[in-house]
Amino acid sequence: MGGSQLLAQRIAASLGDSVILSAPVRKIETDADGDSITVTADGHTVHARRVIVAIAPALAARIQYEPKLTTPRAQFLQRYPMGSLIKVEAVYHQPFWRKAGLSGQSVLGPGPVRSTFDNTPPSGHPGIIIGFVGGSRSRHWPFLSEAERRSQALANFAAVLGDDEAFHPIEYFEFNWPGEEWSRGGPVGYAGPGVLHDYATTLRAPVGPIHWAGTETATFWNGYMEGAVQAGERAAREVIDSL
Repeated sequence: MGGSQLLAQRIAASLGDSVILSAPVRKIETDADGDSITVTADGHTVHARRVIVAIAPALAARIQYEPKLTTPRAQFLQRYPMGSLIKVEAVYHQPFWRKAGLSGQSVLGPGPVRSTFDNTPPSGHPGIIIGFVGGSRSRHWPFLSEAERRSQALANFAAVLGDDEAFHPIEYFEFNWPGEEWSRGGPVGYAGPGVLHDYATTLRAPVGPIHWAGTETATFWNGYMEGAVQAGERAAREVIDSL
């Protein structure tokens, strides 16, 4: 209740001022002995003995490392791109589909929206349906006009909910993960054929004092929030053990 963002918000609240926002890391430098690291971000410089990089591989590849990463690690980051996913959402006065005994959850064949879910809050109003446009369809989506995108999404919602009321939301939203500077795709990074076979030992292996977390490194629920938590705990144990 309250949305999945509560996980991050409550962790941030417990950490207080040590959480620094709007300061993307540009460079990670390790000294010759490997005992000290300098992290350079926008407006900040941090010195540490260990670093955990907990962002998607595609974004981690954009950081400058001195000395350079090992060849296997650098090539792994090149081979783990982000997926293509766009979220669409329609808001109604009430979840009218429930009166017809419908869950709002679907998997669709035709149309740009391939899956839908009932995202109505516990209060029961407003009624909210979300859907996902993925893969090749999401890559064509930005080239449509705003009116065309809205029309196609609502047509898919109407097919699921079985009611023309779906065409008349009080609000309509889109979120384009591939267009976001600090995600560049969604919902998660993925490995193409052969990547895990060739780079499995690189996925979680530290490079000197640099450790790797993020949901892509999880051993279960990879790509989900549960995987992110597991990966963070694993990386934290690695750092504690190394010190």
